[in-house]
Amino acid sequence: MLMKEYRICMPLTVEEYRIGQLYMISKHSHEQSERGEGVEVVQNEPYEDPEHGSGQFTEKRIYLNNKLPSWARAVVPKIFYVTEKAWNYYPYTVTEYTCSFLPKFSIHIETKYEDNKGSNDNIFCSEPKEEETEVCFVDICYDEIPERHYKESEDLHYFKSKKTNRGLLEEGWINNQEPIMCSYKLVSVKFEVWGLQTRVEQFVHKVIRDVLLLGHRQAFAWVDEWIDMTMEEVREYERATQEATNLKIGTFPPAISISETPLPSSARSGPSSAPTTPLSTEAPEFLSVPKERPRKKSAPETLTLPDPGRRDSLFKLPNFFSWNSSPQPE
Repeated sequence: MLMKEYRICMPLTVEEYRIGQLYMISKHSHEQSERGEGVEVVQNEPYEDPEHGSGQFTEKRIYLNNKLPSWARAVVPKIFYVTEKAWNYYPYTVTEYTCSFLPKFSIHIETKYEDNKGSNDNIFCSEPKEEETEVCFVDICYDEIPERHYKESEDLHYFKSKKTNRGLLEEGWINNQEPIMCSYKLVSVKFEVWGLQTRVEQFVHKVIRDVLLLGHRQAFAWVDEWIDMTMEEVREYERATQEATNLKIGTFPPAISISETPLPSSARSGPSSAPTTPLSTEAPEFLSVPKERPRKKSAPETLTLPDPGRRDSLFKLPNFFSWNSSPQPE
């Protein structure tokens, strides 16, 4: 398992970002979804935790088949998705990603938000470990984003908010900006396959960092769209966008509604601090090759993974990872 802590500062307050996060995730997920691929919201319900109190539980399916390389599409099921489960007790959240097709692969993200410049070195109250967790600071303005995600309207070098008068972030803006907040994310990536573990985990972290950069960048670039919203208004926007996104990717579940009755903690399994999803250690049946099936002579003997130093590698995780995507309780 490879663990890293990411710190992303924004010219917002934690209370403002409570609304901005919901708006950004809903809009971003809708933009990134297309027919047969995207984010389907399965559950979105209040959740009661004995330690953290009232929160929100969300389960989503992230359909990825078209993002896989051709060799992977040949062996995975046509309907291939990653399951996201999120427990949100804003300003503290836990998010997990698992995949039944890759039972030894998982991503665990613990998030806390504070009104500071990323100066809290013990925000997760971590016990001393043999190896120190690497801390990565992400600058939403001056860190380079992948070219495919660049939009001039979201370039924070030139963006100035009309409603808040914040923007035109200059180099070193974190030291001079008021207000300012930090999103602290403790990210663990696990891929327990001998010979591949280190390289895959490092590659996934590179992708996650890009996703975190893009999401937080968009949250501020869209600030004039959401800064005047109330919680009720952003919830309504979220409902409408979720339904439109489900239709866009080709799933037709019943209309999504956010229940007003909190579920007891026993109704949704998950420890108070770090809920985990049980994983099977057995490979799925459809991956087994029949014994009588002759192997093609042209089949490769080894699998070459993408170079972890390249961000445009063949296998690209979607932009739905990274930040917590569960709405906060009212």
